[in-house]
Amino acid sequence: MYIAPLVANWPCNPEKTIVAHLPANNEIASFGSGYGGNSLLGKKCFALRLGSILARKEGWLAEHMLILGITNPQGEKKYVAAAFPSACGKTNLAMMEPTLPGYKIECVGDDIAWMRFDKEGRLRAINPEAGFFGVAPGTSAATNPNALETCKTNSIFTNVAETSEGGVYWEGMDEELPEGVSITSWLGEENWKSDSGKPAAHPNSRFCTPARQCPIIDPQWESSEGVPIEAILFGGRRPKGVPLVYEAFNWQHGVFIGGSMRSEATAAAEHVGKVIMHDPFAMRPFFGYNFGHYLSHWLSMDKPGRQLPKIFHVNWFRKGTDRSFLWPGMSQPKKRRKSVLKK
Repeated sequence: MYIAPLVANWPCNPEKTIVAHLPANNEIASFGSGYGGNSLLGKKCFALRLGSILARKEGWLAEHMLILGITNPQGEKKYVAAAFPSACGKTNLAMMEPTLPGYKIECVGDDIAWMRFDKEGRLRAINPEAGFFGVAPGTSAATNPNALETCKTNSIFTNVAETSEGGVYWEGMDEELPEGVSITSWLGEENWKSDSGKPAAHPNSRFCTPARQCPIIDPQWESSEGVPIEAILFGGRRPKGVPLVYEAFNWQHGVFIGGSMRSEATAAAEHVGKVIMHDPFAMRPFFGYNFGHYLSHWLSMDKPGRQLPKIFHVNWFRKGTDRSFLWPGMSQPKKRRKSVLKK
């Protein structure tokens, strides 16, 4: 099988970077930045920043959310949307393999949701993207086998390491390299070793791959009507002090929960770690307009005749006194979402 050589020629200019959004004209101007969110202009720039402005004008929601379908052993299927900050497990959750017998997970999208109430008052969501733009480090056959299967072909990798046989490599891949195969780091360091003091791949290195290749893609992922959302989850990286899961009293309380979200900063947003930062609705880097007006827009969704989804806050990253995660892996949140479905 022919493997095309990796090419590194993105026109970065860190000294003269500009990313401008012009809502009046629905225009975006981006120069000098190699970061995916600033170079894939249809993603965060349009689908969230300009998208949120369009949504407010037209009465819908453009959100930083995954969408997935869950089918229980009785064949009942429900769809859930979830907002987590970047690099907090959205792709892993959207593509997870459930451990509970008889349950099935199908992925509609892993990052962005456009949501509108239909004529019957149900909130429906579409994934406006054609593919996935996932964080590579930590993605492995153990954490997300479906993501690895999805990006085997027709995929673009940014800021990952390269193997001497033309493959890609990153931290947490958990794949033994054949004898004699060496690694060149994302900085161009040949014969990279794990004790070099520098990572092989950038902490925010990515894979970009078509959604249609996902082995668990939902049959309705391209439905123009969207899928009906039964519940919305908010969450982030909170090692201590925040429960594993709790439910909002009502829509207004749910908006408060989303607006007061906090999470450990990640390489995807701040390039620092272990600092707990405010990230309301997981949208802090992507708001297209005044946050107070954004909250008012969410509150305005509560109208007579509408079937509002239940809202929950979850914390997959809660740690015990021994500093280990209370949930052993990304397959385990399924048990908590089972209780969400029952409610």
